[in-house]
Amino acid sequence: MTQGIRDSYKHGVYEADFEDGDDDDIPSNPSTETPLADIIQQRLSRRTALKGLTGVAATAALGSTFLTGIGRAAAQASTLGFQEIAHDITTGVQTAPGYSAELVIRWGDKVTADAPAFDVANQSGAAQDKQFGYNNDFMAYMPLPLGSGNSENGLLCVSHEYTNAHLMWSVGEKKGAAKQLNKAQMDVELAAHGHSVIEVKRTGGKWAVVEDSRYNRRFSLVDTEMRMSGPAAGHDRLKTNADPSGTKVIGTINNCAGGTTPWDTVLIAEENFHGYFIGDPTKTDEARNYKRYGLKNKPRYQWGQHHDRFNIDKEPNEPNRFGWVVEIDPYDPASTPIKRTALGRFKHECATTIVNPDGRVTVYSGDDQRFDYLYKFVTEGRFQPGDREANRDLLDSGTLYVAKFAANGTMSWLPLVFGDGPLTAENSFHSHADVMIETRHAADLLGATPMDRPEDVETNPINGRTYVLCTNNTKRKPEQIDAANPRAKNKHGQIIELIPPGEGKNADHTATNYRWDFFLIGGNPNDPKDGAMYLKEVSKDGWVSTPDNCAFDAKGRIWITTDGQPKSGMADSVYAADTQGPGRGLTRCFFNAPTGAEICGPTFTPDQRTLFVAIQHPGDDKGSTFDAPSTRWPDFADGMPPRPSVMAITKDDGGEIGT
Repeated sequence: MTQGIRDSYKHGVYEADFEDGDDDDIPSNPSTETPLADIIQQRLSRRTALKGLTGVAATAALGSTFLTGIGRAAAQASTLGFQEIAHDITTGVQTAPGYSAELVIRWGDKVTADAPAFDVANQSGAAQDKQFGYNNDFMAYMPLPLGSGNSENGLLCVSHEYTNAHLMWSVGEKKGAAKQLNKAQMDVELAAHGHSVIEVKRTGGKWAVVEDSRYNRRFSLVDTEMRMSGPAAGHDRLKTNADPSGTKVIGTINNCAGGTTPWDTVLIAEENFHGYFIGDPTKTDEARNYKRYGLKNKPRYQWGQHHDRFNIDKEPNEPNRFGWVVEIDPYDPASTPIKRTALGRFKHECATTIVNPDGRVTVYSGDDQRFDYLYKFVTEGRFQPGDREANRDLLDSGTLYVAKFAANGTMSWLPLVFGDGPLTAENSFHSHADVMIETRHAADLLGATPMDRPEDVETNPINGRTYVLCTNNTKRKPEQIDAANPRAKNKHGQIIELIPPGEGKNADHTATNYRWDFFLIGGNPNDPKDGAMYLKEVSKDGWVSTPDNCAFDAKGRIWITTDGQPKSGMADSVYAADTQGPGRGLTRCFFNAPTGAEICGPTFTPDQRTLFVAIQHPGDDKGSTFDAPSTRWPDFADGMPPRPSVMAITKDDGGEIGT
């Protein structure tokens, strides 16, 4: 989740925070397709919408997979063994009793062996390029050695999404902070974006970074060369003065959720790239393209004042080189990251994979903006277990699909293929490269379903179903739904369950027709205005708002992290719930972030005894600044601002998380 949803809540209505042109979540989709909230309403009768969505009073009327067995099993217990905590906001983190959270790494800590110690008063781009970046988001734990299941020594791969100038330097209030930075400070911002790979090891029950590891590496916008591959590589629309080949890019930007591949590489997703370019996009040949992606002459970042590549007036094609999925090999420190253009260009929130029974690989990704779409990519080739080299370019050939939901609980995947249907020269598509560069426009023409900000999309390893976390859509107007629809100005979000043909490991994620249902609809079940849906016994601390990322444990239970709960008076938290059985959908609060922070990137070690979480933008409350922050977590030292950090959560008795 990105900074643009830090909305101010006034008299029960969200008003978007557009400070510094920070409009990550201003809708840019002109589609008139039926929004998902309308489809929700169509599936539910008027009576059910008014009663059933406030709890489970009318569950029988829904007749859906979501509710199978819920009513008759409501009194039975969850399989989760931890004691739930209150989702209160404090200056530090809070864990369930019997668990501990330890700091692993913070913004500014050393990544490479030659990195200097962090000096908040004397930051530099050169130092930051070797130090842990800002606003850590996606994480993956990759065991060492390659191919092992080692849960005590591995590589932690961490994305750095964006920066908060008002918390990094003494530049006053948040509004206008980015415009006050000098070149040296902007160079720090560039270096603080990207990705970090660090070796971590657990010794004596404590996790620590292996500081002299040969694997430790920073990927930044300063000097990390990346290769373009797939259908758009080398296209004229990707060529710049610095790269006339259209195949080489320095760095990656705004990396949010991501994923891993079956051949043990990491996929990091470029999300809100639109806010990094100064200049007038309407004066370029890409005006329509850039408008659809939200580029305006009011960017959040001012880097283009000093770096021509971020000035559209000088480099009109540079934005086309971002918005992709990047593949990284953490096990090879000399490897070149690759931007896989066959997966499409949009504001990717994630890129998660599943191997199908026939060996083809499916990659799911959400386009995280209000009224945008859900996608999947299916490889043409087949995964070869044990042959890493044979799998290296699987993501360069295949078919990208966009989702269309129907009110009867079915959905279809529409192929985005040049020459098919409207994807022709008549609509300005002259090659498959054009379809991939303008994926949103192509999806508009196919009539995909505009959704409520699809973020993380993860497949449950036990039941084979895929879960789509739709965080919220506070811009949905009442006139877009009928009077009985409780989801106008949807501030709480929902989790949608996709049900492909087959079950468990036999589920076919290559299919073009699925069923779908709700896993939960967020909000306070005791407030009829929220229209929430859970098991009836969800506690006052167990209800969820703004689901963002998730992970599944070895038992198939979902672990949900949130971004936006402070707007409802509670901390952003980690929740857990069964996905099947009597406790299905019964969410329980496990861990809380510090004030102003969201929680991202949950990832387990193979033995399920450590859960890593990323604490992003701590202290980013209204009015909080570098000089007067709402918290100084995690250092709590005078003069030290709050620092985005990674935490390792373990059970005090050494047992599995959740027991």
